[in-house]
Amino acid sequence: MVNYIEASSAPSKNTGAIRLYGPEAFEGMRKACQLTARCLDELAAIVRPGLPTDAIDRFVFEFGMDNGAYPATLNYRGYTKSTCTSINHVVCHGIPDAKPLREGDIVNIDVTFVLDGWHGDSSRMYPVGQIKRAAERLLEVTHEALMRGIAAVRAGARTGAIGEAIQTHAESERCSVVRDFCGHGVGRLFHDSPNILHYGRANEGPELREGMIFTIEPMINLGRPHVKVLADGWTAVTRDRSLSAQYEHTVGVTASGCEIFTLSPGGLDRPGLPLNG
Repeated sequence: MVNYIEASSAPSKNTGAIRLYGPEAFEGMRKACQLTARCLDELAAIVRPGLPTDAIDRFVFEFGMDNGAYPATLNYRGYTKSTCTSINHVVCHGIPDAKPLREGDIVNIDVTFVLDGWHGDSSRMYPVGQIKRAAERLLEVTHEALMRGIAAVRAGARTGAIGEAIQTHAESERCSVVRDFCGHGVGRLFHDSPNILHYGRANEGPELREGMIFTIEPMINLGRPHVKVLADGWTAVTRDRSLSAQYEHTVGVTASGCEIFTLSPGGLDRPGLPLNG
């Protein structure tokens, strides 16, 4: 049984009920998500071979502080960084460190800022210098899968429609969908109900209703879908060492479809664009 609750009367913890937000919440999410999108835009100018991922982390922290926001990942369940930087076969939750990026790498940068209590959550892939065609194609497939998932969002549909759209596209391109991680409700809480699976069938899962806010963040592998988490308790990698990619947007369900809160102000949130650096 799926329960829906008006967000204004919901407790400040994940109870399993799905929150339905009103116009004021949507406005708060627009501001937080656009701050995140601006940060990701500015990162496009600095990602280059030789840059340590710790420098990316410092940039994200300082950008947040300069704009009155706090990185949600910092000290979240013991995580000590302001962002996640996942390189090549790292699926998600890569921890920034002193190791420099190398020519030909692909890196996902995942940023969530808390602004006035609202969480703006988004991630993008960044090519480091010139990348191989296989990596370039993976970025294209992953972004297209995300956008097809978003196109399935409408009141009255089910969350499974999102997963089916993503899975159908990824597998038609001979890629695989990671099952171990999913999208999630977001708003006043960093992680909330419902879970948004990136695979499935259109008639499965909770019904989408106007006012719901959640992330869609498919992780797509060139090889098999299986992953493992390293000894640090965070870093997830592909078991077969194949390349992995992820794009993420935060969306809100509207009467006519959905609103993408985390769209890039500069149009830099899709693959194939030239980046400075």
